[in-house]
Amino acid sequence: MIEAKNNIPMSGAPGGENGVGTVKEIYIVLTDTGTVLSKIIRRYTGSRLNHVSIAFDERLQEMYSFGRVQRHNPFSGGFVRERPGEGLLKEAECAVFRFRVTEEELQRIRARIREIERNRERYSYNFLGLIGIILNREISRKRAYFCSQFVVMTLSTADIRITDTPAWRAQARDFAESEHLEPVYEGPLAGWTAPKPVRVIEHPRSLRRRLLRIPFRRAAS
Repeated sequence: MIEAKNNIPMSGAPGGENGVGTVKEIYIVLTDTGTVLSKIIRRYTGSRLNHVSIAFDERLQEMYSFGRVQRHNPFSGGFVRERPGEGLLKEAECAVFRFRVTEEELQRIRARIREIERNRERYSYNFLGLIGIILNREISRKRAYFCSQFVVMTLSTADIRITDTPAWRAQARDFAESEHLEPVYEGPLAGWTAPKPVRVIEHPRSLRRRLLRIPFRRAAS
């Protein structure tokens, strides 16, 4: 398995040509959805941003995760295509990270997501897996994921690893800590998806330090 390639040279905008072929950018988005589940997770992790999504465009119009399917039903979890400015993300705070992949890797990741999307009725949210994190015990269910587990597993289909934490124990903090991800924004989600971002981080390390300022609780090793 290879690590995310933030060292791939870019020639201007994403998708520029270079010695390793066409390069694309993928975005990892951490948000505070404000749900009861997110508040419970926050009590455990100490973090305000606990929901993790993966997106394929700068304005996050093509963004996916595992979360609440029906807005007013906290137990209706599964695969979701998320839209900034709608539903639980309408007033969400967020942190945006990015990393670079080759065209081949991007297509492998997209293919996996399309497969899940075609069979979305067969997938569910891995509520038991969250309990497994607390107990430091892997609880796997067929075709069931929680959000961070989904992102790690999806990237693994292209042999991309951005954290050493196994998928069943992955948390939002693992993405914030990853040196393979470049922090690019922190603030209201609406600010990033506007025609012009209103608050772009000038020094990426400051965002990482701020996100990690509150100690996170870890399952006993």
